[in-house]
Amino acid sequence: MKQCKIHSLESFSAQDGPGIRYVIFMQGCPARCIYCQNPDTWDIDSGKLCSVKEVFGKIEKCLPYLQSSKGGVTVSGGEPLLQPDCLIELFKLCKKESIHTAIDTSTFYPADIDEKSIDKLISLTDLFIVDIKASCIDLHKHITSMELKKPLEFISRLEKKKKHYWVRYVLVPDLNDSESDIDNLKKILSNLKYCKRFEFLPYHTLGKHKWELMGLKHPLENFRAATPEDTKKAAARLLA
Repeated sequence: MKQCKIHSLESFSAQDGPGIRYVIFMQGCPARCIYCQNPDTWDIDSGKLCSVKEVFGKIEKCLPYLQSSKGGVTVSGGEPLLQPDCLIELFKLCKKESIHTAIDTSTFYPADIDEKSIDKLISLTDLFIVDIKASCIDLHKHITSMELKKPLEFISRLEKKKKHYWVRYVLVPDLNDSESDIDNLKKILSNLKYCKRFEFLPYHTLGKHKWELMGLKHPLENFRAATPEDTKKAAARLLA
């Protein structure tokens, strides 16, 4: 069986898809998001090497409460799409046990990843949770070091395949929450047939200590966390 580079495992989550989720955080990410809460997932050569069989064995132990809550398995990161082949093997095992599968992705995978593997993984995934970091090209590049066209192209791919997905947007006050930011986001979300849910995720500062532990200066040192009022304001603008 194939092996995966794993950062960590979480056996109980209610925020990463429907129902109770077993969450697998994959190691490795090519982006360098300036508000990243887990910079320790960036290096693909770090983390723990685990076989697909080993990971699935841990999932099996949680099956009773996953199934009773109509939950399942969510793969997050890092960037899960960096390791499609091991996820294909894992999700095949999940399908045999009728386990709901989800991937939380920013879609930042390099060109040398086999697109046939991505297509196969899409077919085995019940739900994608796609993260859009900013709605403007230049700001997206500033925040992530990656191009905005990547998540937009992936969303278009999911639309063509009639695959259900959610969209999330981390809302950072005074960074990506201006009226023009929200208006551009509204344009992106308009006429999407298979986007079943959208949500703002309020930026928080809980991950700052990880930057410090890694000897890195946090780029948003002077930015505050988003409040419920911030998200309400953005939501009102989005729905107007």
